[in-house]
Amino acid sequence: MTEKEKMIQGLSYDPLDKELIAGRLNARRLVSEIAKIPMDKERQRRHLFKELLGSTGKRFYIENPFICDYGYNIHWGENAYANFGCIILDAAPVYIGKNVMMAPRVQILTANHPLEYEARNSGIEFAEEIRIGDNVWIGGGAIINSGVTIGENSVIGSGSVVTKDIPENVVAAGNPCRIIREIKN
Repeated sequence: MTEKEKMIQGLSYDPLDKELIAGRLNARRLVSEIAKIPMDKERQRRHLFKELLGSTGKRFYIENPFICDYGYNIHWGENAYANFGCIILDAAPVYIGKNVMMAPRVQILTANHPLEYEARNSGIEFAEEIRIGDNVWIGGGAIINSGVTIGENSVIGSGSVVTKDIPENVVAAGNPCRIIREIKN
């Protein structure tokens, strides 16, 4: 099994593997090219985002600056939007539903390290996928940690640190993020 396959499957992997380094360098190249394209040239930007990301809807928008590790593990839903400064560490798959709105400086972090210092010092990493359901709104500066699922129609408050799954149809906020109330439609 390759280090890339291990990484995507959530197993321990070596981030210094040549294929993984090449993947990160390719993502940085594409992100840099996207950043140079004027904002009114949306067709060009979208074309490069489709090359960078694992999959996208037909309509989506991502503001500059945008940063990711690999890109190919990000699956961006129809009509999903990310405001300025979105960071996605996508060592594991990240699924962003349709009509998701992310405020500035949202961080989505799949990468993780062992707790034991000897294992951590070895450089080995692991990652867990993140799923964000349809119609989710994530407030500015929120951090979504590895292994988390956010249910459809939920709202994550600004500055929240999401460490555990959040169900559908709730407002959740805080550090750690907790359910504040239900959303009734």
